[in-house]
Amino acid sequence: MINRTTARLMAICVACVATTAMAQTAVAQDNTTPPAQAGAGAAAATSGNAPVAAPAGDAPVVKAEGGKLVLPNGQDMTPDHMENGRWYNSEGIPTFKTAEDGTIDYATFSGYRRYSAECHVCHGPDGEGSTYAPALKNSVLTMDYYQFQEIVASGKQEVSKANNLVMPAFGTNKNVWCYIDDIYVYLLARGAGDLPRGRPAKKEAKSDDFTTQENSCMEG
Repeated sequence: MINRTTARLMAICVACVATTAMAQTAVAQDNTTPPAQAGAGAAAATSGNAPVAAPAGDAPVVKAEGGKLVLPNGQDMTPDHMENGRWYNSEGIPTFKTAEDGTIDYATFSGYRRYSAECHVCHGPDGEGSTYAPALKNSVLTMDYYQFQEIVASGKQEVSKANNLVMPAFGTNKNVWCYIDDIYVYLLARGAGDLPRGRPAKKEAKSDDFTTQENSCMEG
């Protein structure tokens, strides 16, 4: 005859076994699911055959010599002056600025928000890339600013025997185009290693000049 205590222990053991089996099944299912399929909109960026994971490789090397930030493409992206709440290099190309305590300029924070809202489904969180699209934090280190603008505005298609990858054009999407400089500098900061993954911990306040330019673009 089984007393109440023994019965309770048996019930607990059965529950533990069932829970463990369910957990193992869930892990097995997760391990067989391609990472890119986690994004509901990822499939919309491709057509043709199933996606193939991009080959792993080291990120391009960014030089930081004498207080200057020089990209692998030779472009000096050292912040030189601010205009409309955004930092630019000596040639008027948008760039980022990070304080010694890790505080980033507001435009870079804005870029994080817009990238996370509009770009991460295909290009992966934090600009890290996915099976569908490249790691933009590396791409911006080798292409120049104007190439980046052109691709985002007009889209891009890469056709091969294995894939037909299509990036749509975003030139008429104000949620992207009004913040294209912010997205660019955010990716630069990620690629240069000045900004860790995730939501930036510290940011500068949003300036009136930034707000004025933002409203002008979004309402125009």
